[in-house]
Amino acid sequence: MTELLPGVRSYEIDTDRLRMHVLESGPEDGVPVVLIHGNLSTGRFFEHLMPAAPERFRLIAPDMRGFGRTERVPIDATRGLDDWADDTHALLRALGIDTAVHLAGWSTGGAAVAAYAQQRAVASVTLIDPVSPFGHGASHRDGTPCHPDWAGSGGGAGNPAFMARIAADDRSADDAVSPRNVMNSSYWRPDHREPPEREEVLLDELLLSETGDDGYPGDSTPSDNWPGVAPGTRGILNALSGKYCDWSGVVDIDTKPPILWVHGSADIVIADGSPWEMGTLGSLDVVPGWPGPDVFPPQQMVTQIRDVLHRYRDRGGRVEVEWFEDSGHGPMFDASDRFRERFFTFVASAT
Repeated sequence: MTELLPGVRSYEIDTDRLRMHVLESGPEDGVPVVLIHGNLSTGRFFEHLMPAAPERFRLIAPDMRGFGRTERVPIDATRGLDDWADDTHALLRALGIDTAVHLAGWSTGGAAVAAYAQQRAVASVTLIDPVSPFGHGASHRDGTPCHPDWAGSGGGAGNPAFMARIAADDRSADDAVSPRNVMNSSYWRPDHREPPEREEVLLDELLLSETGDDGYPGDSTPSDNWPGVAPGTRGILNALSGKYCDWSGVVDIDTKPPILWVHGSADIVIADGSPWEMGTLGSLDVVPGWPGPDVFPPQQMVTQIRDVLHRYRDRGGRVEVEWFEDSGHGPMFDASDRFRERFFTFVASAT
C-alpha cells in the first residue's frame, strides 16, 4: 500500500465473520462515523476526507467483502447487501463499539447502510448517490420488476470486457472500458481529475476488486425474457438486483434516524435513464430487441429514491437533501470542500 495521508492509519482486524482491512482517523474515543464505499472501490476512496475532519470524530472506512484487502469471502447475493451490513456490525463489535454510530454509504454502500439501519439503531444515515431503493435495473417506478424473474439486472448485466481488464490489472487509457477511463468518466464528472498521484492510488484500489462469479459481476441465469439473462445468486451485481436488494423498508423503521441524501446532478451511474442500466441501453438500441417503455422502461432511479424518502419524511423521519449541481457520481471528489462541510455539519447536528 502506498503512503497514507497524514493522520490516517491502516490495520487489519479479525471479526467473527471475516478478516477486514480498515482505514481510520481521529481519536479512538471519538464519535464513530462509519464510511462504506461503493462497488469497485475500497475504503481508501474516503481517505481524502480524513485529514481535515473535525477532531471529535473517529472515521472508520473498511474495505468491504469482495474488495480491497479484506479477506476474500463470497457474497451471498440472495441476501442483497445484508452481508455488507452484517460485516459492518461484526467490525464494530470487534472494535468494541456498542453505541449507535453514524453511517455514510456511497452508491452500493448506500444500500448497505440502509440495510444496516433497518436492523439496528443508528445515529444518522448519509446516502451519497445511493443505488435505488429497488436495486439497480429492471424495475418500474413503483419498484415492481419489468419481468417476474428480474431479467435485465444482476451479473449478466455486467460488461465482460471491463471485468477482463480488471482481472488483467489493466492500467491503460486506450479503451472506453479500461478501468482508468471508467473511473474518470463515471466516478466523478468527466472534466474532473484527481491529482495524478491520487488517481494512481485510487486505480490501485479499484484493481483490487475480486472478479468472476463470486465478485464482479457475479453469475447469471438464462431467461426467456429480454435481454436473455436474469440474476444469479453470487457476486456484487446480483446483490444489487432488485430481486434481492430492496431498502424501501426504511420507511417502516420505528425510531427513524435523520437522513442526509447527497446527489450529483451529472451522475450517470445513478440517474433517471442511466446508461449503466439495461432499459436505457435498450432504448438507445445498444442492446437489441428492447420490448419498449411499457414493458421495460429506463429505470427512474433518482425518482425512486425521492419517492421513498418522501414517504420516510411523511412518516415522521427527518430528511435533508443536498443537490450538487454539475457533480458526478462522487460529489465527495469533484466538490470535496463543499461535501466535507455539508457532511460533517449534518453529522454534528445528529450527535
